[in-house]
Amino acid sequence: MNLHEYQGKSILKSFGVAIQEGVVVDDVNNAVASAKELSEKTGTEWYVVKAQIHAGGRGKGKVEETGSHGVVLAKGIDEVEEKVSGILGGHLVTAQTNGKGKRVSKVLIAEDVYYPGESEPSEFYMSVLLDRDRGRNIIMYSTEGGMDIEAVAEETPHLIFKEEIDPRVGLQGFQARKIAFNLGLSGQAFKQMVKFVDALYSAYKGCDASMFEINPVLKTSDNNIIAVDSKVTLDENGLFRHPDYAEMRDKTEEDPTEVEAGEAGLNFVKLDGNVGCMVNGAGLAMATMDIIKLSGGNPANFLDVGGTADAERVEKAFNIILKDENVKSILINIFGGIVRCDRVAQGIVDAYKNFGTFPVPLIVRLQGTNAEEAKKLIDDSGLDVHSVVLLQEAADKVKEVLS
Repeated sequence: MNLHEYQGKSILKSFGVAIQEGVVVDDVNNAVASAKELSEKTGTEWYVVKAQIHAGGRGKGKVEETGSHGVVLAKGIDEVEEKVSGILGGHLVTAQTNGKGKRVSKVLIAEDVYYPGESEPSEFYMSVLLDRDRGRNIIMYSTEGGMDIEAVAEETPHLIFKEEIDPRVGLQGFQARKIAFNLGLSGQAFKQMVKFVDALYSAYKGCDASMFEINPVLKTSDNNIIAVDSKVTLDENGLFRHPDYAEMRDKTEEDPTEVEAGEAGLNFVKLDGNVGCMVNGAGLAMATMDIIKLSGGNPANFLDVGGTADAERVEKAFNIILKDENVKSILINIFGGIVRCDRVAQGIVDAYKNFGTFPVPLIVRLQGTNAEEAKKLIDDSGLDVHSVVLLQEAADKVKEVLS
């Protein structure tokens, strides 16, 4: 589950991570009053107005309606309303959104932390995530903060550092000091970075996160270390332990079809292909998508109906798949282990009939318990359904209906 910047920062702050303070606004009329409250709290006179959407590249992106960037500086209270108006309610287009962009329903008015002082501010990159190859958490960091970290990794890989955490002992003090040293810090900034790294890792572990990415981590002109941005992904499997975090979910930022599928108890991920998939079990789903690719098609989705596939569930799955106008056919591939194939077949027949005229070719492969009875039931239904036995037959039929 992805979080907005302001939500991620609230979690960081609760674990003792120093952050760039700010206030969230969803109405232009409240912008000035909110900015004044922030000034009273922090003493800031300039403000950074940031669009809150689930996409990166906000600073380079532009609001379609106004041409404003997604992150702008307001040089004084008099500019706040204008800057907020240029972002709030518009559609922000970035490198990580589609051409229509994402509607901005909230903005974060944050304090300006790039103030003059005894030294120049410095920007770093830092993230905490799981290295699946090693089976361990790592802290990845770089002196090249504020930039596209993928470009840094490709063009100057020697500037990317990784610190691997032994799960038996957790983050050690010497590792936090090593990170601060590799970032070229000394004195107060060094001590602040050690504290920052320790608190950041505690936040990552404490909220069952999949990733924390801070870009940039800022060394201010007075040698404090703060999180200026935050990109946080929480492990949905751990949300039962964190009901307060679960409430942070913003469904308006998610694909509406995936939200609908989740509410129906279906595991669904939208893809860019032309063949809809309905399966039971993640492994079978992957094999089904592979066979579709080998047959010359492209899977339009991952959809796991789970252990039950009655008429209501199958019809709901059909409706979700068919919301995608790119779908030219649907392949149902069910293995009857716990669920009986004949019951699935009856569910398919009943759901199919409810459509009247089914809009695309339907290919059905049912194997396992009562598979023969299931095939006979579909063959005798009189419906325009392609019933197959072997997976290769399914692939050949996909190729045939797409040609």
